[in-house]
Amino acid sequence: MKRKPFRGLGAILFKEFIVVWRDPMTLFFMFFPPLIEMIAFGYALDNDVKHMATIILNEDRTVESRQLIDRFVNTQTFRVVGEVQSLEEMKSEMRKGRAYVGLEIPPTFTRDLRAGRSAQVQLLVDGSNSTTALQALNTGMGVALTQSVESLLRETGRRDVPIDIRPQMLYNPAMRSPNFFVPGVIGVVLQIGTTVATAMALVRERERGTLEQLLVSPLSRAGLMLGKLVPYLCIGMAMATILFLIMRFVFDVPIVGNVVGMMFSTLVYVFALLSLGLLVGTKATNQMQALQMSMVFLLPSVFFSGFIFPRETMPWIFYALGALFPTTYFIALMRAIILRGAHFFEYWPNLAILILMSILLFVLCALRFRKKIA
Repeated sequence: MKRKPFRGLGAILFKEFIVVWRDPMTLFFMFFPPLIEMIAFGYALDNDVKHMATIILNEDRTVESRQLIDRFVNTQTFRVVGEVQSLEEMKSEMRKGRAYVGLEIPPTFTRDLRAGRSAQVQLLVDGSNSTTALQALNTGMGVALTQSVESLLRETGRRDVPIDIRPQMLYNPAMRSPNFFVPGVIGVVLQIGTTVATAMALVRERERGTLEQLLVSPLSRAGLMLGKLVPYLCIGMAMATILFLIMRFVFDVPIVGNVVGMMFSTLVYVFALLSLGLLVGTKATNQMQALQMSMVFLLPSVFFSGFIFPRETMPWIFYALGALFPTTYFIALMRAIILRGAHFFEYWPNLAILILMSILLFVLCALRFRKKIA
């Protein structure tokens, strides 16, 4: 008699749906932590540095010097928190962490400006935080350049600058950080919820002894694995739908591309994560070990997937390591579909790799499962 590859799938599906429905802890950990992480990460991950504490040393005290200070404040990058009377006092305040930026205007500022000489201003930036330091430096240089160009135009009588660059920002014209980070956050929190849940579920069943009943039943390995996976696939897709709604209506991230393509990509990604979780469950012997093994995949997925740092700037070994994780391709797909409005023929390579990875993970999971108690 020919053996069916998915023998017993219907029975195991019925059983698993009942088990999941009667397990409130699993439902709680699959829904509540991802929701909290989505909101927390969505608000916390923000490169738009605003209102940096700034100390002023204004030794000129003229209208021109105050106008320069106002230019800095009007960028909304700087916020004046106080004035000091000496350079040493300014450095002391920055060492104490009370200010990230110090602006020193010398007593000869206005005199040099009116005489047509270069009026020097010193901008001290706390470089211990490279992100804020770089933005403070770029904004400060931009303010000085703008005022310098305006002064030169007035002196020369020209109405326009020699070269007029008119940039056009595509896909994220407001340069909002949530538009960049939140689609990636969805991929990370889905991995946390699905991979750990499925790994723990399989190990929990082994610890309770209920797995023995499945091992002696006439089930195929593929049927058993697929039957245990489908209920969590439904929960994972429900979780993904909620996360996309939060992305759209809480963080106001527009979905430019095709919603069907976005959801199908998510379905493939969740299937790959669940297969990975079951693979961990077939290897782990207890719940603590399953949790630790799941975390082994989580941290590299965060750092090497391009979620925070561009993969192109990484050393080749970490770039290659990032190519092994489904999160890498899912984040690329979400940013292509949600932000850039890419069509199928523009993002299909990432989707094809994700489909291949999900199939390979499921097959490996089925092959590793043995019809005996580990």
